Amino acid sequence: MPVPTFSDIARVDARDKVLGRAQYGADVKLPGMLYAMLVPSGIAKGKVTRLDTAAARTVEGVVHILGIGDFPTLSADIAFRGQPVAVVVAESIEAAIEGAEAVSTTYEEAAFVPTMTSPNAQRVEAEGFSAGNADDVFRSAAHVVEGAFEIPTQHHAAMELFGTVATWNGGRLIVYEGCQNVDRVKVALMQAFELAPDQIVIKSEQVGGGFGQKSLPKLQTPLVAHAARVTRRPVKLVMPRGQLFHIANYRPCTVQTMRLAASADGRLQGIMHDAVQENIPEGHFRSNSYHEDISRMYAIDNLRATAGDVHIDRQMPRHTRGTHPFPAGFALESLIDEMAYKLGKDPVELRLEHEARTDIITNQPLSPHFLNDCLREGARRFGWERRSPEPGSMRLKDGTLVGYGVACGNFGAGMSASEATLRVRADGTTRLTSTGHEMGQGILTAVANVVIQGLDINPDRLEILMGDTSLGPQVATVGERGTASCVPAALKAVDTLRARFAELAGDNPPAGNLHEQLARLKRSYIEVNVGEVAPGQDASAIEAYRTGGRGSGAGPDYPGFTSMSYIAQFVEIHIDPNTGRIRMPRAVSIADIGRVVSPRTARGQMYGGVVWGFSTALREKSEVDPRYAGYLNGDLAEYVVAVNADIGEVDVGLIDKPDANINSVGVKGMGELVMLGTAPAIANAIYHATGKRVRKLPIRIEDLI
Repeated sequence: MPVPTFSDIARVDARDKVLGRAQYGADVKLPGMLYAMLVPSGIAKGKVTRLDTAAARTVEGVVHILGIGDFPTLSADIAFRGQPVAVVVAESIEAAIEGAEAVSTTYEEAAFVPTMTSPNAQRVEAEGFSAGNADDVFRSAAHVVEGAFEIPTQHHAAMELFGTVATWNGGRLIVYEGCQNVDRVKVALMQAFELAPDQIVIKSEQVGGGFGQKSLPKLQTPLVAHAARVTRRPVKLVMPRGQLFHIANYRPCTVQTMRLAASADGRLQGIMHDAVQENIPEGHFRSNSYHEDISRMYAIDNLRATAGDVHIDRQMPRHTRGTHPFPAGFALESLIDEMAYKLGKDPVELRLEHEARTDIITNQPLSPHFLNDCLREGARRFGWERRSPEPGSMRLKDGTLVGYGVACGNFGAGMSASEATLRVRADGTTRLTSTGHEMGQGILTAVANVVIQGLDINPDRLEILMGDTSLGPQVATVGERGTASCVPAALKAVDTLRARFAELAGDNPPAGNLHEQLARLKRSYIEVNVGEVAPGQDASAIEAYRTGGRGSGAGPDYPGFTSMSYIAQFVEIHIDPNTGRIRMPRAVSIADIGRVVSPRTARGQMYGGVVWGFSTALREKSEVDPRYAGYLNGDLAEYVVAVNADIGEVDVGLIDKPDANINSVGVKGMGELVMLGTAPAIANAIYHATGKRVRKLPIRIEDLI
C-alpha cells in the first residue's frame, strides 16, 4: 500500500549549491591537467581532403593534436556542420583555442538539405496507428475543427556547457562529466577502448541542465579520453556554446496537422493526426510517437495517426523538454479550445466531460488519475469564473487586452529496475548508495525524505551517493523515471533494514535513536541491499539493470494498466492593443504526479516548468541558415529565452494522491510534464484576448498586428 503523505524538508544539496561547493564536470581540477578544444567542420556535408596542423603545432603551449584517422570518431566524411575534425590539446585553455583556430581544413563539399522546407527535402513515411474508426466519425461529424501547428527547431540552452575531464590511472579510465545516463557512457567507452567494465568509472555528481541533451554519450567524451591516454595526463574540454549548438541534440522542427470531430450534442468523437519532423536518415527519434501520450488525455475513442520524417543534413535531433507530447499537445489543446467555442461550451467544462479511463493504444484501463481534480483546483485558484467568454471582451482600464487560457498535458509514467544499499552506523552516520542522477530536480532530496521519514536517524548526517558507476549500476534519469525508480528501492531498503533491526534487537530494544541503539547493542553498523522492479518485471530486469541493458525500463503501459502523469495550466495574458506586446502577469499550474515525495523540490520543478512553457511559447527559436545548415543564434545573447522580468505571479499545486498500481510509494514522474500545456494555454489566452488563432511557435508581436 502506498506510503502516507511526506513532510516538506529543505533541499539536502541547497547549501553546497549556494556556497559553490557542488561540483559539476567542468569544475574538476586534477594535477598536471591539460586543456582541449575541438576543431569543428566548416561544411554541412562532404569530405575533408586536407587537414593542416602545422601552424597549430607552433602555438606556444600546444602539446598534442588529434586529427583525421587518429580516432574513429574523427572521420574525413562530414555529416553535419560542427562535426569534430580535430582536437587540440594544450597547457592552457587559451593555447588550446589559439591552436584550434590555427588548424586549416580543405573540403570537398556535397549537396545538402538544411531544413525540412528546403526545395530538395523529401518526406519518408513512418508506420501509422489507428484505433476505432476515425474515417466514419469524420464523415458524419456535426462539428470539425482543424489546423496545422508548427513548432520550430529549439535548443536546450542549459546554463552548464558540456564539460568532460578524463584521466587514466594504471590502465583505468576515470571520466568526470554531467550526464543523465552514466552507464550508457560507460558502455560506449568500453566499446571504444576495448576495456572491461572494471576498467572504467564515470562520475557525475551533479548533471547541471540536462533536459534530454545529456542522455546520450557525447561526441567529445571518447576524444577527451583518448587525448588523456596519448598525453598521459588528465585532459579537460569545455565545449563553447557556439559549438554546442551545432553538436548537441535539439528539438526538431515539426508540423502537427490535426483534425478534431464532435457530435451535435458536444461529445468529442475522433482525432486525425499527422506529424512530420526533421530528422537525420539514421535518426532514432521516432516521428510516429507524437500521438501516443495525447491519445490518453481525454475520452476520445477514434484516432488515425500518420507520421513521417524529412531527412536533413544537420546533427541528430532527440528528446527535448516535453519531447513528443509538447508539440502534439500544442495542436490538440489548441483545437480543444477552438471546439469549445464552436460548441458554445466552457473550455474547462469540455475537458471535464471527457475524463479518460481507457488507453486506446493498448486497450487496457488507465490507472486512476486526477486530471479533473487538477482542472477544478486550477480553475478555483485562478478565478476562472471571472472569465467573460467572448474574445476581446476583457480589458484593463488603460485598454490593455486581457485573455484567460487553459490547457492540459500528460506524460507517460515510466519506471526502471533499480537497487539500493543502506547502511546505518553506530557513530551517528547513515549512507544510502542509490541509483540515478541529480540534474537539479531534487532527486537527492526525495530519496533523503524516504530515509528520514522511515528511520529514526540523524538527518543532518545522512549521505546519499548516486551518479557514479564505481558505486554500482545507475538508472538513466530520463523520461520522468528517475524518482519513480530510485524512491521505491529506497523505501524497500528502509523497510528491510527496520525488519532486520527488529530481529537483531528482539523483544526489548534499547533506548535511543537507531544509532544509539546499535551502539548499545555493540554493533558498529547494520546494512541491507535490495532490488526493486517495475510492475510486470522479474529478476531478468535486475540483471539487465546491472549490465546496462535496455530491458530494465518499463512503462507507461504495464501488464493490465497504463499510468500517466497529468497537469492543468491556467494563464492570464495582457496584450498592448497598439504594439501587440504580450505579458503574462500570472499563471496557475496544478499537477497529478501520484504521491509527492519531496514537496519543496516538486514545487520548484513546477515553477521552472511554467518558465519553460512561457519561453518556448513566446521566445525560443533556433534560426537555421539555409546556406550553410548552421545556426545563426548559437548563444544566449541571440537565442532568446525567458528572463525574470517575463514571469509574473506563479501559483503551483500538487494533488498528492498516490497511484497504487505503479509502485510501493505511488509516485509518478514529473520532470518533463511540468512544461506541458503552458504553450497552448498561452495561445488560447491570446485568442481570448484578440480573437486571433496563432498556430505557430514562438508567438511574436507580428502575429498579432
